[in-house]
Amino acid sequence: MDKKLLDAAMAGDTAALKDLIAEDPLGLDRALVSCVSETPLHVALMLGHLGFVTELLSRNPELASELDSHRSMPLHVAAAKGRVKSVRELVRVGNETALHLCVGCNRLEGLKVLVEAAGNDDDFVNWKNCDGNTVLHIAMAKKQTEITKFLLFKTGVNLNALNANSATALDILMQSSRDLRDMEIEDSLRGVGA
Repeated sequence: MDKKLLDAAMAGDTAALKDLIAEDPLGLDRALVSCVSETPLHVALMLGHLGFVTELLSRNPELASELDSHRSMPLHVAAAKGRVKSVRELVRVGNETALHLCVGCNRLEGLKVLVEAAGNDDDFVNWKNCDGNTVLHIAMAKKQTEITKFLLFKTGVNLNALNANSATALDILMQSSRDLRDMEIEDSLRGVGA
């Protein structure tokens, strides 16, 4: 990453970012294709520079899907750092909620941070993606035992929510190829009323 861009990200200096983009309109694109350990977005998220994050995403929304050297997306960094406003901004530019991404990528700790930050907001944990899937649907499709238990026992997830195909999370589990994890997950679901 260009040193000036890195310095601007570390300082959270949106004015410097705008100046750099005015000087070199392809600077952010170069940051995406260079072999760097973190993008300017990752750096700004780590340091909590919300204004800089917002400006970067307005200029180049593709940054939201870039991986760092640890194979973490910016959303993972924001969730892990508890940057709730940044998570909302990242979700705004994407089509899935942060929770869906955490579950899809098996990031239990990030999921816990997001649920805690949302408080008792059942709408947040029951948000549906473009296919109508809640995070519980995703957890069933991925057969994520620990995430499923967390969702069932620590959140207000709707056990019987229907996705776009009129399937519940239990339906998703029962329609998948069976393996050893299924019995434990099914028992947990049925035990709480699914």
